[in-house]
This record gives sequence, structure tokens and C-alpha cells, in this order.
Amino acid sequence: MDHSSNVQMFQHPLIDHKRSRYPYCIVWTPIPLLTWLFPFIGHMGIATSAGIIRDFAGPYYVSEDCMAFGKPTRYLICTPRMEKPGLWDQSIFDASEEYKTRIHNLCCDNCHSHVAMALNDMRYQESKHWNMVKLAAKMFVQGKYVGACGIVKTWLPSLIVYGIIIALVLIF
Repeated sequence: MDHSSNVQMFQHPLIDHKRSRYPYCIVWTPIPLLTWLFPFIGHMGIATSAGIIRDFAGPYYVSEDCMAFGKPTRYLICTPRMEKPGLWDQSIFDASEEYKTRIHNLCCDNCHSHVAMALNDMRYQESKHWNMVKLAAKMFVQGKYVGACGIVKTWLPSLIVYGIIIALVLIF
């Protein structure tokens, strides 16, 4: 007897790069100057089931649908737990409400921490051990680019900065 019809499979909603809609995704964009020097460091947000991005953008402020440093250049597609409908959005809402009461700290309590709190709350991938280092590494290694413009916006400034540094070292 085939029981596969009883298994509920997750059908990921369509991503819309033009409208910056990334349902069930973690998104990333470069931070000018900082990402130019350290390409693995950037700004992160998490999108609701409707694709609306929430990001901890500064002290006591979680933006909605307008990332602090511009449109995403990279994204990670996530697969929510189907047995708990609404958990994804509720966890993002709860993390956002908590982060509206916090000071932003670039090194310790930042946009990555906000995303980690939402993932931990929903026990994404059966884990409560999400943190900013794990998320940064996952995005750097597994993140997809939104297109050629995402690649250019992410890497061209770093290549220019490192090119200048190398040229100066070789000249002097």
C-alpha cells in the first residue's frame, strides 16, 4: 500500500527578486566598507511566509520590507516545519518584538542574532543552537546570489580594495 499520498510535502512559494520577496528565506546584503574589507561580513534578515523581510536595523528598530543596507544580494531557502502552520511567521514576529527592545551591537547582538533567535524559537532543523557565526558561515558557503548584480555588488568593491592594496604593496 502506498502511503506517500499521506505525507505533506512543502511546496516553496516563488521568489520574486524584482519585488524583493523571499518567502521562507534568510537574506543577506553587503555593508559598505565593512564587507569591502571582510567579504564574509554583511547584513542579514529573515523573510516571512509572504516574503516580507524583517531585519534588526539599529537600536530598538526592526525594519519591515526595507533592509537597512539595500536589497538582498544573497539568500538561503529554508524549509519550515509543516506540522506547525504559522510557526515560521510567529517566530519571526516574536524575535522582532524582542529586538525592538534591544540596543544594536555590531559584534554581539546584531541582525544575525535576530535571525538566530527566530530560528531557535521555531527549532528550525530541530535545533536551538543557531548563532551569528553559524548563520554567517552557512550564508557564505550555501547562499545563492539573486543574480549577476548580486555577485557584482557583493564582490566588486572587495576586489577593488584588495587590488589597490596589492598594487600599493608592489609599488612601495
